[in-house]
Amino acid sequence: MSMLRSVCQLRVGVATPKPCLHPSIFLFSLSLSHNTHTLTSFPRTFRFHPLSLPLSPFVLFMPPKATASYGTGASGAAEGDRPREILVQHLLVKEDDQKLLLYLQQKISSGEDLSDLAVEYSLCPSKEEGGMLGWVRKGQMVPEFEEAAFTAPLNQVVRCKTKFGWHLLQVLSEREESILQDIQPDELHMKIQDPSFLDEAQLIDVREPDEVAKASLPGFTVLPLRQFGSWGPEITTKFDPQKDTYVMCHHGMRSLRVAKWLQSQGFRKVYNLSGGIHAYAVQVDPSVPTY
Repeated sequence: MSMLRSVCQLRVGVATPKPCLHPSIFLFSLSLSHNTHTLTSFPRTFRFHPLSLPLSPFVLFMPPKATASYGTGASGAAEGDRPREILVQHLLVKEDDQKLLLYLQQKISSGEDLSDLAVEYSLCPSKEEGGMLGWVRKGQMVPEFEEAAFTAPLNQVVRCKTKFGWHLLQVLSEREESILQDIQPDELHMKIQDPSFLDEAQLIDVREPDEVAKASLPGFTVLPLRQFGSWGPEITTKFDPQKDTYVMCHHGMRSLRVAKWLQSQGFRKVYNLSGGIHAYAVQVDPSVPTY
């Protein structure tokens, strides 16, 4: 997993086979796990490309590559004050390797693509995916990287220095910040009574099959957390990131982690059932068994 992703609270990717050799510029960590079963057992991170291209292992939309120019990151401004997310790729070199840094800046100025250079020269494990870090929001990264990224003009490669070394980073796209929030059992119950809701919304149950056999709600697609490797790579082809998506588990913890992962994968409105199916059964529908 990318160095930047390896200890990110919105852990969106997957762990590298070997421990990350470099600290993360993200500020905190959240493993997508349940007991000893985690979502961090896969060998690579995410690559963001148009959906028509083959990806490994997960697919998420990214605009076609744009020709990059090189800049210092001193200029550029946010688009108003509305919360936004940016799609970022980068490469990392040692702080004292000024010769390599200058060489890479010259290569970019002559038209080389940052992702190609990252594969060859970056110290960050994200090099395996062309330096792609995915969609990020303010508050996730160390201040120096965040400042450079959120003031960088689109598609222009800018430079910044953190305690990890020198970064050359590029913002590929930006969008309004997505929504992730809890939904209370009574509110979900009211929605489920409306037939149109079941047609329009996307409902995901991340519990295991033996749990679903004990208690379930109508309309939910079962995607067991322990089987993440089978459904994770195809999530954006089987579900529409633009539709409202509701996630449920037993008590609301596994589903919250998956909800955060879905948000990081481009899902625009994600709702986590607060308290899970247990709270739903206790608070609004006693006909649903508890276990």
